[in-house]
Amino acid sequence: MSETENASRRKHSGAEEKASDTRHKAKFEVYGEEMIEKEVKQSGNSGRVYLPPEWVGKNVKIIRID
Repeated sequence: MSETENASRRKHSGAEEKASDTRHKAKFEVYGEEMIEKEVKQSGNSGRVYLPPEWVGKNVKIIRID
């Protein structure tokens, strides 16, 4: 592969990385009964948030804020 092709590839992959790093914020308007703000804790290979037992069987919406 020529040096020009290598340079072109490096430039292209850098642009893709930069585009994926850009975060877009969205505004959500939600109506509900209660809100709790908590930090997600590590749980094996995923994350976990504990909620009140009264919420078992209820529908919830989770929005990542940062």
